[in-house]
Amino acid sequence: MTTYLPLIIGMMIVTYLPRLLPLIILSKHPLPSPVRRFLCYIPYAALGALIVRGVAQSASGMTPATLVGIAVAALFTFLGGGLVVSVMASIVAAYFVLAPW
Repeated sequence: MTTYLPLIIGMMIVTYLPRLLPLIILSKHPLPSPVRRFLCYIPYAALGALIVRGVAQSASGMTPATLVGIAVAALFTFLGGGLVVSVMASIVAAYFVLAPW
């Protein structure tokens, strides 16, 4: 029987090192203000990319819920709610649109 443990450990090391090394190297040097400001926008860009893809692939019966979810996520993001709050609020809003009341 073949053991996969060395393969799993090797994949873990290869995945973990590229994340750990920049953290160690950059933790001693403060980032310039433009770079820090750029990095703050990445979660919102990722959220936008995920939502747009979801709208493009949504089922025909879910289009209103998707549009409401987008509007709520955009509103919460604009108000500075943060990524998690925006996603949770859009999920709750889409649930209320789809709920069979």
